[in-house]
Amino acid sequence: MISIKEMTAKPVRLTEGHRLCAGCSEPVVAKQVLLATDKPVVVSNATGCFEVSTSGYPYSSWNVPWIHSAFENTAATISGVESAYRVLKRKGKIKDDMRFVCFAGDGATYDIGFQALSGAIERGHQFLFVCMNNEAYMNTGIQRSGATEKGASTTTCPSGTCIPGKREFPKDITKIVAAHELPYAAQASPHNWKDLIEKAAKGFEAGGPAFLNVISPCPRGWRYDSALTIDMSKLAVETCLWPLYEYDNGKWRITAESKRIAEGKAEKRPIMDWLKSQGRFKHLMDPKHSALVEEIQANVDRKWDELIRLSKH
Repeated sequence: MISIKEMTAKPVRLTEGHRLCAGCSEPVVAKQVLLATDKPVVVSNATGCFEVSTSGYPYSSWNVPWIHSAFENTAATISGVESAYRVLKRKGKIKDDMRFVCFAGDGATYDIGFQALSGAIERGHQFLFVCMNNEAYMNTGIQRSGATEKGASTTTCPSGTCIPGKREFPKDITKIVAAHELPYAAQASPHNWKDLIEKAAKGFEAGGPAFLNVISPCPRGWRYDSALTIDMSKLAVETCLWPLYEYDNGKWRITAESKRIAEGKAEKRPIMDWLKSQGRFKHLMDPKHSALVEEIQANVDRKWDELIRLSKH
């Protein structure tokens, strides 16, 4: 496993000077992913906060080949690039052993871009798709997405007298992707850089399509102090709302803190700790929403128990 000292000696593939918000976790996630391989990398980037804030013409924070894609087609874009690479390598026009990665938000993964992602996985392209999951369309005004947690207040599902925030639970996109029976899929969090980099390295070397779903706290949309981003990503894991695990060639394995919780060596914190830490759930502190809080806790418990069962087979 790479050490921090070794990481500092590696070339910087995403530089400072981008225009992401203070406290945004997305550049942290991207830097950790790009540290996971020493091979030449081509990046396809879906429309979203990360794309517009790192590439405003005439400036760019990218020190690797980078392609802008629309919301819906970043997986299709990288499919074409990877196909062209294989042809050129077969003809001897490219000698390097290259890797390909997509960066997309949850809107471009769970919703608008899922069709292209599913197709690229089904065709077997060798690439790593990284979902930086901040649980809403943050770039266009904090609208709810298929990843938004039930009860969260957004601009398109505001809490009020009619609804208590979003009325649906988020899709379990990691398990949906795993159902494609691809070589590798995993969930990670930027607070545990060792676990994240190790999973990204496995994804790059999976020999086929790989998927990494990373919790990516957003101080603007989640309404918390921007200094607490890493604490927030850790809390998501400690409550088991965001368990760390991997699907590796058909085998499920719980990792890092989540493994310690599953083994009874660490505390599983109540979901109320997560809800009260963010302004988007502020309305749920009213006792009239106690049944909804209990429903969210029950859903977390059910999915956690299901993951433990999967990891035992």
